[in-house]
Amino acid sequence: MTNIAITTNSIISGKDVVVCGYGYCGRGIARKARGMGGQTIVTEVDPRKALQAHMDGHRVMEIAEASKVGDLFISATGSRNALRMEHFERMKDSAIIANSGHFDVEIDSNALESMADDVTTPKEGITRYHMPDGRRLNLLADGRLVNLTGPHSQGHPAEVMDTTFAMMFVAAYEMLAEGVEREPGLHSIPDRRVGTSGQ
Repeated sequence: MTNIAITTNSIISGKDVVVCGYGYCGRGIARKARGMGGQTIVTEVDPRKALQAHMDGHRVMEIAEASKVGDLFISATGSRNALRMEHFERMKDSAIIANSGHFDVEIDSNALESMADDVTTPKEGITRYHMPDGRRLNLLADGRLVNLTGPHSQGHPAEVMDTTFAMMFVAAYEMLAEGVEREPGLHSIPDRRVGTSGQ
């Protein structure tokens, strides 16, 4: 969120911030946006996660509805084309669109380009698409991960990377050193219990 505010030179406070997806990333983004004064809206296709977003105090609505009211859209779904032409057609003038999800597949930037009469770069990190009806839609970091590829990005804090690498080590250790056999697929990282001596 901070990187988005710096890149756009705008405040988050008072803006309707639409967070697409309420997994671990989406939850953190929504929490940060609300902490910066944003009016958070979550779009989530999983009903359980949508309920969690509601219970966490966010407005929850379908993307078709949210695309009409949002000022800032942040995709964090891990899915392809989470934001696409039908959503861009409903967005307000000067809407800001960013991806904080998975690579550069979440925002259909080709659709944005095909819809636009003109494309400009008002400042580094912002591509502005001028629509035939006069609206301007602002895409950050070319639709790539805004926290990694924006002009002011610093990536994840060291503590986050430490945790990620530690989890990778635990998973590899279980497979290699302890010889645990796993079927292909997704598996939870095993809990490690501390011995009775506290060691």
